[in-house]
Amino acid sequence: MASSKPNGLGSSLTIQELAKEPMLVIPERYVRLDNEPCSNLSEDATSQTIPTVDMQQLLMGEATDFQLDKLNSICKEWGIFQLVNHGVSSLLVEKLKYEIEEFYKLPLEEKMKYKMQPGDVEGYGTLLMQDDEKLDWGDRLYMVVNPVHRRKAHLLPQLPSSLRKTLESYISELQKLAMTVFGLMAKALKIDKREIEEMFDDGTQSVRMSYYPPCPQPEMVMGLRPHSDADGITILLQVNGVEGFQIKKDGIWIPVSFLPDAFVVNVGDILEILSNGLYNSIEHRATVNSVKERMSIAMFFHPRFEAEIGPAASLLNPQNSPSFRRISTEKYYKKILSRKLKGKLFLEQMKIENGEDDTA
Repeated sequence: MASSKPNGLGSSLTIQELAKEPMLVIPERYVRLDNEPCSNLSEDATSQTIPTVDMQQLLMGEATDFQLDKLNSICKEWGIFQLVNHGVSSLLVEKLKYEIEEFYKLPLEEKMKYKMQPGDVEGYGTLLMQDDEKLDWGDRLYMVVNPVHRRKAHLLPQLPSSLRKTLESYISELQKLAMTVFGLMAKALKIDKREIEEMFDDGTQSVRMSYYPPCPQPEMVMGLRPHSDADGITILLQVNGVEGFQIKKDGIWIPVSFLPDAFVVNVGDILEILSNGLYNSIEHRATVNSVKERMSIAMFFHPRFEAEIGPAASLLNPQNSPSFRRISTEKYYKKILSRKLKGKLFLEQMKIENGEDDTA
């Protein structure tokens, strides 16, 4: 049986191997007794829960104002949407899905070439932030992919050639897509577009390929614990059609049914800070299935390392004071890595209380 002994910040334990063995009792390290139940919405209602944004309509001249208002409302009320007509080749997307499935079919010794090193969060395995915390029921291959000089030599450059080439093309397409989305959000917020471009253009970007194996008692575990993303935006692609992604809206967990050929785009904590609280970073989680594996790939768009994180200057005035502290990107991520992944707790700690200084 795969060892469940932690080895620092990263752990090379793989749930994929553990799940292959007959299991009468879920190992204690994975059992979560505090999982909140999901809403019992019907499938028809579920498919209507997440708003849809049509990229082509957003970019059309005559429809811009109406579509921008719609985007603005969605980011305020939901903090998440399905993006359709996004312009990324469906052939590329299908090729990537195939390559990710093939990666997770590789023998364990092949995948372990990319294992997380002690004290690191990049690589293949199950993330362990602190020795006393519960483990998620899922494996992932997580890599920083931009700036290129920050890529780890044993990760993306060493992936099987077909996966590497396809992933490189996908990353390039999503970089262009993300900057278009950021620009549209700046327009919707009525802030200076340069403020958002200077923060995110050629910023730090990372990719997480996730694998959630079946579990005989799925209600006892969590594929990925509830959290909001610490970035600007995240672009998520469901790989193999098995659902399990859920969001927390008005205190209720709601399942997300992915539309064909759509990306799910969610607002991260940094965009909530940049918008001075106008936009809502969505809390989400990944559940698992009793009979089927689930796979997904997420790309995270963070600020440039030299940037400062805080509310956009063009939003602030005597009637609209900053709601969040200003902090360097370096300090922001150091604080995140020193804390457990738990809901939106970190974002709450970034808020300015009355009379407080706005620097952290």
